[in-house]
Amino acid sequence: MELKLRLGIIDNDIVNWISAHPEILLNSLPQEEIAPPQVFNPKYTTEFGSLYQADCIPLMKTIPSDSIDMIFADPPFNIGKNYKSGVSDKLSEDDYLNWTESWLKECIRILAPGGSLFVYNLPHWQTHIAGMLNKYLTFRHWIAVYMRGLIPVAGKLHPSHYGLLYYTKGERPRVFNKQRIPMSTCRHCGGEIHDYGGKKRGLNENGLSIADVWTDIHPVRHKKFKNRDSNELPIKMLYRIISLASNEGDLVFDPFGGSGTTYTVAEHLRRRWIGCEIGDINPIVSRIQNNEDLSLLHKVEQESNVLFTQEQVTLRRTNDFWLLEDFT
Repeated sequence: MELKLRLGIIDNDIVNWISAHPEILLNSLPQEEIAPPQVFNPKYTTEFGSLYQADCIPLMKTIPSDSIDMIFADPPFNIGKNYKSGVSDKLSEDDYLNWTESWLKECIRILAPGGSLFVYNLPHWQTHIAGMLNKYLTFRHWIAVYMRGLIPVAGKLHPSHYGLLYYTKGERPRVFNKQRIPMSTCRHCGGEIHDYGGKKRGLNENGLSIADVWTDIHPVRHKKFKNRDSNELPIKMLYRIISLASNEGDLVFDPFGGSGTTYTVAEHLRRRWIGCEIGDINPIVSRIQNNEDLSLLHKVEQESNVLFTQEQVTLRRTNDFWLLEDFT
């Protein structure tokens, strides 16, 4: 062991030995070099959640292992965006991946057995992230979230989706609440896009099962619905994810708060939550305090787990298209 250390060889045997004997390293350090554990206090609290203004990695180090039921992470994409927090979004590929692995390992540690982890990023980065997660967690899905309006890249296929990785700690998720969506219909006449033929009678009144390609999630671009200048996650996407992988009272964590979409939805769904944002948290606080998304959340609820929305029902009746009650 000593020879390996002197030669600078760090293999699994060395790592396991150090893990089993941490006191040897600690005792060899002068006392003043042993930093005391960092203490974080929430800047804002609600009935269900606590919001911290901090770097996510030091904060996660204070969270007990196996304590979080569901994690959603939407990290910076490393594409050179100008964040007001001053954090660099243009690292070298090696630096970005090293940083990514650092926060992912903390997420894995604090995730409870049976808990679910979702990571939202560009497909390029997701190929690396999947390789990291495959060492520790169980892969469930690569969800393609269709996103129109992405910029074409010369010499490549036109990109049209972001990747949403879904992993669990252990073979099976502790919570899996199957989500259903309305049938796709023409927005002009109300007719169904897909011909169900004689299978109409067998359709579930609660809607169609969601697949691993989501085409009904739309980017938040209109100023009327945005809470900040930078990109903002759609309410519908977080509503679906949190409803899918957690129950009321479960603990949800999002290490990259952004505009606070995760916390807004978690609060509405009565999930306990821990939030973290390294930049200005005032827009998040204002958003939660003023219930700015309440009408949109109600709309998402009304259009989830139904075969047809009320708008579709009205349009289909007007144009004499079938509804399930026509078969009873």
